[in-house]
Amino acid sequence: MSECKDCNGGGKFILGALLGAVVGGIAGVLFAPKSGKETRHDIAEGAKKVGNKAKAAGAKITKRGHKRAEVETEAEEDDE
Repeated sequence: MSECKDCNGGGKFILGALLGAVVGGIAGVLFAPKSGKETRHDIAEGAKKVGNKAKAAGAKITKRGHKRAEVETEAEEDDE
């Protein structure tokens, strides 16, 4: 089995980005001088953006996983 030196680097980055987005969103809601209706609209839009980014990140991670599985399978077949 081969080792991946940088396998978790992307996961840490994504986690940090999501955490930053949540903290920034909360701070923005608390300090924004908008009406409740406008704030709810902004929250809904922000949630859609975060959801889309999470879907894209998940698809990217899944694709990497499939590629890694293919490489591992090929390596095992070569060993036989």
